[in-house]
Amino acid sequence: MLNDNVFARVSDFEAMEAELTGIRRHLHANPELSCEEVETARFVAEKLESWGYEVTRNVGGHGVVARLSAGTGKKGIAIRADMDALPIAEETGLTYASRSPGKMHACGHDGHTTVLLGAAEYLARTRRFDGTVTLIFQPAEEGGKPSGAQAMIADGLFQRFPFDAIFGLHNHPGAPEGNILLRSGPMMASADTVHITIRGVGGHASRPHLTVDPVVIACNLVVSLQTIVSRNVDPTQTAVVTVGTIHAGSAVNVIPESSKLAFSVRSFDPKVRDLLQARIVTLTKSVVEGHGATVEIDYQRGYPVVVNSEAETAFAREVAEELIGPERVSTCHLIPGSEDFAFFLERKPGSFLRLGNGLDSAILHSSKYDFADGSLTTGAALWARLVERYLAS
Repeated sequence: MLNDNVFARVSDFEAMEAELTGIRRHLHANPELSCEEVETARFVAEKLESWGYEVTRNVGGHGVVARLSAGTGKKGIAIRADMDALPIAEETGLTYASRSPGKMHACGHDGHTTVLLGAAEYLARTRRFDGTVTLIFQPAEEGGKPSGAQAMIADGLFQRFPFDAIFGLHNHPGAPEGNILLRSGPMMASADTVHITIRGVGGHASRPHLTVDPVVIACNLVVSLQTIVSRNVDPTQTAVVTVGTIHAGSAVNVIPESSKLAFSVRSFDPKVRDLLQARIVTLTKSVVEGHGATVEIDYQRGYPVVVNSEAETAFAREVAEELIGPERVSTCHLIPGSEDFAFFLERKPGSFLRLGNGLDSAILHSSKYDFADGSLTTGAALWARLVERYLAS
């Protein structure tokens, strides 16, 4: 029989609620973009050091890694939070709105960081675990090249700070505050970007027969690309090919020399991802060359699929149900957005969770978005209990 009093509960964090809210709002008011998280990293590191953690700064850029051991256990667990903001002008009207014009915590990373700081303080104070906990505060999740996860891995994260499993979370607009959503296996999509330049023969709009029109070719290509998902991908799989930009010409009576397209490609299966790339490249060359033009294809692989380990996800679900009750824990649907936490999961078992941000929450990356402070204590308690249960003696 599990003794619930031995492990962290949400009620253990009620006295910290005002402090956590203050931390979160401080971070919200002072956002820093990817690869610029100097003050955020300093703020985080100083708090961790004051609580007795062994802190390493500047891991993979502005990353902060904190470690704490208790007992004699040999197991290790890692929890990750991201710290960067987005280049969005905030329109919330909040008293703690961004003080940096054009920068905003529009994805809730201020909340993710605060939740992990709350768990960190509790774990340092109580030390009711047997082993080593590694807390990873990651920069540059929002599209850095390399991303923060890749940079920290390249800087020796796994070798310098060994652990057995890794967990992370993201807030989830549309789910009740403090509810927890999980999913074993593929959960979030891979995200690749393709830039295509079509080079034809320009000329006068009245004499198209003397040209190779890159605008017409681009239009044909957009339509042809839509057949890849409908005719090449297994109907039981999910994939998206979305052309986001088309640029060509500058005058109404001139057929331009070239046209450019850029599009996003997403999927939930590595084999489907490979299929999409192969078909896009082949079809693009066929369409363009069939019209007598030439083409340059820049196919950029972005974040891979977030694939949660079965055992670690089942364990996280068990902990979540203990913490808030099974009625507030549910299976997450597939999410077509992407996350660089996937790079960690390619190398270590673990699970990426979702934390409810409110039924009426603005969507992620919206200028009206705000992290729900009502979820802070639940998130902090979840991480604390997960560590205690994973490293139970």
